[in-house]
Amino acid sequence: MKDITAILVNYANQAALHKAVNSLEVIRSRLNSTIVLQEPNVDFPKGLNQVKVVESDDPGQTLNQILPAISSSYVLFLQDTDYLSPAISESTLHLHHPKTVLGTFYHNRNLKIQRPLLVSTSFLNEHRFLLTRHLPFKEALFPAWLSTIDPALTSFKDDLVGQSRKNSSAHIIEKQKILQKYQLNKIKTDHPTLSVLITNYNMEKYVEAAVVSCLLQSEQIEQLLIMDDESTDSSYTKLQQWEDGNRVRVFHKKNEGKAKAINDLLPHVTSAFILEVDADDWLDPDAVSVIKQQLADLPQDVSVLYGNLRRWKQLEDDVLYKRVVKGVAIKGRSDLLSYRFPLGPRIYRTSTLQKQGGFPVGEFEKGRLYEDVSVLNRLIKTSRFRYQDFTVYNVREHPESITKSNSYKWNDFLKTLD
Repeated sequence: MKDITAILVNYANQAALHKAVNSLEVIRSRLNSTIVLQEPNVDFPKGLNQVKVVESDDPGQTLNQILPAISSSYVLFLQDTDYLSPAISESTLHLHHPKTVLGTFYHNRNLKIQRPLLVSTSFLNEHRFLLTRHLPFKEALFPAWLSTIDPALTSFKDDLVGQSRKNSSAHIIEKQKILQKYQLNKIKTDHPTLSVLITNYNMEKYVEAAVVSCLLQSEQIEQLLIMDDESTDSSYTKLQQWEDGNRVRVFHKKNEGKAKAINDLLPHVTSAFILEVDADDWLDPDAVSVIKQQLADLPQDVSVLYGNLRRWKQLEDDVLYKRVVKGVAIKGRSDLLSYRFPLGPRIYRTSTLQKQGGFPVGEFEKGRLYEDVSVLNRLIKTSRFRYQDFTVYNVREHPESITKSNSYKWNDFLKTLD
């Protein structure tokens, strides 16, 4: 009974791919076919017979396209350097109702990351994968998908796969720490309500990753409000696909800069606190939960909560981990203006921000630059800020960054502050 199609994804190493294909011998009598998703312009190793190669620079999109044509009852996924354990028997790989996903674990140092191994094909066609542009990095494809699946439909067993090699570089470990957070239990608490505000101008390549990171949270936000500031790329069209008319709302206005865009969103906010997320950044999957815990005992005279920033450098088709930048306590205006900006993540008390009139739209660049410093400079005069040591916010450094390309204007900006 050939009821399994094996799909191998993200194999950059030819020896690892050989080992993965050869490991499928233990389920030969059940193996219908083997498909390898391979990045374009990568040489495919010789000697792998009866393997179908599909070029793909977006595995999620390709899987969504090819899965409807698969006739076998199950799909078996291997990825990166995985191979099936020789100890597996054909009877091991079964799903018992109501389970539709059999998963296993990837171990690296003290990290333990869930991975789907055997999945009902019909279930896969009902639960599609996210695209590369929806994710912070390609390794998030399967953990992000698993995070959307009802735990009652999944079962996990250890030692079903091995890895031909493990990468323990700081870059990989930092990614895997984030991947591990996708498997946190979904919770709902009585902590203060929180909305996320995103303003977008021509961030077509990145903004959907910011949006999806807000939605794939272990604890949900009350609102996600997005303002497109008259983008000239296709980002507004893409953003509209995420609007649900309830929790996620997408707005559009003529281009007047970020400060005005945020101010236009403020009347729609119904939560006690606001988290500002830049369109080219993203949140860890536990960001909302961690932030709400910090807000639970926040004194009334504190208008801004902030923590640490995790920095990444945007490469052509990946992000490279750089470092975590620790925040420091700000006790007054002098501390604020000498801070290693950006200060973040920035969580504002809604009532205080609205009472102060929102973000200043001054003469300097009409609120299009250093708008975060302008509003913080306004708030520090009448309220306190609180720093807490938490890291859930990811900053993407890339050439299109408006702040980075205008850093030479900083001193001129300081002269305009009252």
